[in-house]
Amino acid sequence: MLELARQYGHGPVQSHDIAQKQGIPEPYLNQLLTQLRKAGLIVSRRGPGGGHSLARPANEVTIAELITALEGSLWPIEEGAEQRRTTCYALRELLQELSQQAEQLLRSRTLADLLERERRRAYVYHI
Repeated sequence: MLELARQYGHGPVQSHDIAQKQGIPEPYLNQLLTQLRKAGLIVSRRGPGGGHSLARPANEVTIAELITALEGSLWPIEEGAEQRRTTCYALRELLQELSQQAEQLLRSRTLADLLERERRRAYVYHI
């Protein structure tokens, strides 16, 4: 998604280019791209000049959306009867609070935020 965000507005990016730049096997990348397309986060075009691009600008795509598209639920803490008997209520409550705060953070960060972090890090020099 960061590769697509970098190229947003400059035309589609072919999957083999993404795979090469990110060191991801292309068949696995194609599975991810299919999930992202089904979630409406990317659009794809076949044929010459085709490839993949973000469906909307990077500042409109949250990290929470991205994780949910690829992994499902952000924090799959189940409240089943078996868990209630075996898990300390106070610990479960703390984990639920943690998951709510993490989810809030992921919903407030976008691909554009990650690109900006990447740009800032690129200009850090170590002596």
